[in-house]
Amino acid sequence: MPGDSNRGAGSPGTDAGAERLDETRWLEVCRRVVEAQRELFARQPGIAERTVYEGVGEGGDMALEIDRRCEDIVFAELEALHAEGHEFTAVSEERGEVAFGADQPDARVVIDPIDGSLNARRTIPAHCLSIAVASGDSMADVDFAYVYDFGASEEFSATRGEGARLNGAPLRAEGPGHGIEVVGLESAEPGAILPVIDRLRGKAFRVRSVGAIAISLAYVAAGRFDGMLTAWRCRSVDAAGGQLIAREAGALVEFEHLDLGAASLGLDARYRVAAGIDPDALELMRAAQGPEPAR
Repeated sequence: MPGDSNRGAGSPGTDAGAERLDETRWLEVCRRVVEAQRELFARQPGIAERTVYEGVGEGGDMALEIDRRCEDIVFAELEALHAEGHEFTAVSEERGEVAFGADQPDARVVIDPIDGSLNARRTIPAHCLSIAVASGDSMADVDFAYVYDFGASEEFSATRGEGARLNGAPLRAEGPGHGIEVVGLESAEPGAILPVIDRLRGKAFRVRSVGAIAISLAYVAAGRFDGMLTAWRCRSVDAAGGQLIAREAGALVEFEHLDLGAASLGLDARYRVAAGIDPDALELMRAAQGPEPAR
């Protein structure tokens, strides 16, 4: 809907830190990360190799060794950019916030090295790399987003104010027009999803759980899902990239009823996420989530 700021209207950020690298350069960086991560997954193809833990990440969860190695690949690219003189703050699930340059530069690079870690550990192919580049500290400030689905070998990207793409082709959040046919459900712990499923009863035809929030948001962008929701709160790193891709494709995204400018990119932020290809779909996702859970 033209003029709806939630749908990504506006121009790319003008912050100097965010302007230093254009979309083409960020795509090159992200694609190098994908190739290196693909090689890592090939060297560790089995469940046993991928089920090795290495302490607790800054996000608060037990960190898999493969998560940390995937993160190391991203940070090697960021360190190379910094060596060229670029300054930014990296926000990543395992290392937390890391300033490259001046103390806490305005530009942010928000990283989920593996969104869908459980899938990756169990060798379920639906997991992805998610990177978002922002000129400020909120979801509204994300200027470039990249999500690579290793299972389908699909590259989703978006630039603020310039639209979303799938493998380089323009992407629109347009379903077949059959109503709420398919809903993506994330944070699918059985106890959390039971009330959600009950609220969707008779209102959605089918539910799918991919197991990666960024991929589910990208599927809304592609019109594969009419809507998606998380049954529980997720971190900013899980959704920062996918939300811009969805909005630039014409979908609507919401973080706990907050204005996008109030939805922080900080690692401590936690939100239930809802997205829909149109206002009716988003409203159903909100209703299915139900009351805000106790903090």
